[in-house]
Amino acid sequence: MLVTVPLLRRDVRQEMIHSFIAHTSPGRSRVFALVKGPRDELEAVTTLRAGDLDMTGELVDALNCFLADRDEAALGETLDRVPKPVGMAAQQYLKNKCAPKLGAFTGFGPIDVVRSAVYFGKIDEELEDYLEGAYMIGLGIRMSNKYKSDGGVGWVVQLLNDEVSVPASAEPRTWALPAGVKLLQTWTSMRLTGGIGPVRGALNVAEDASAEGRSVRLHTLLHSHRDVDFEGNGTSEFVVDVFDAPIPLEHLDE
Repeated sequence: MLVTVPLLRRDVRQEMIHSFIAHTSPGRSRVFALVKGPRDELEAVTTLRAGDLDMTGELVDALNCFLADRDEAALGETLDRVPKPVGMAAQQYLKNKCAPKLGAFTGFGPIDVVRSAVYFGKIDEELEDYLEGAYMIGLGIRMSNKYKSDGGVGWVVQLLNDEVSVPASAEPRTWALPAGVKLLQTWTSMRLTGGIGPVRGALNVAEDASAEGRSVRLHTLLHSHRDVDFEGNGTSEFVVDVFDAPIPLEHLDE
């Protein structure tokens, strides 16, 4: 039986810069970062004065593009055209607050959470059907195992609004590996044999590793056929990471 968990696990939703926006009045434009996390909030980035209001849209667009592609050269072209204090403030904010976050963006914008956390007591037909449905309509999937308070093992599933693309030669991963935990094995659905589908194949690998008491995470991605202009084309894959670590205890933020 599935249970929707209204409170997020600590590793489900961490604070991140979602986008940049501006508020323009007759005398100035204030640029803000929309920060999404346990509590969504706005952070001031920089201010354009009356004589430079026409640069507002270009600056905001450049900052948002940088979140997605991390193209410092393209961003620099815009920052070179705005007043120096504005460019310096934007650069300082990016340096302090905008470290790249794996799997947070596509070429079409930031990745949003559709269902924050849905809990399944075991890997069974109900869980398989749930993942099949999400996979068929192109939602991103993240799933991990947790020890329950009664000693059993459950699975927490998070759904995202899209799958993230990775270049052809890149490691098949859009979910950052946890710090301080050794990765034992990575399986992808490209290794499937025997005619079973990617969902059942991934669940079999996850279930077998979990039965050995290992921490397991499963997620989906779009593995491109190209290294350049790789967004939006490729093969949708399931990835299962097995860690040389015990299954973690279930923790829900209060």
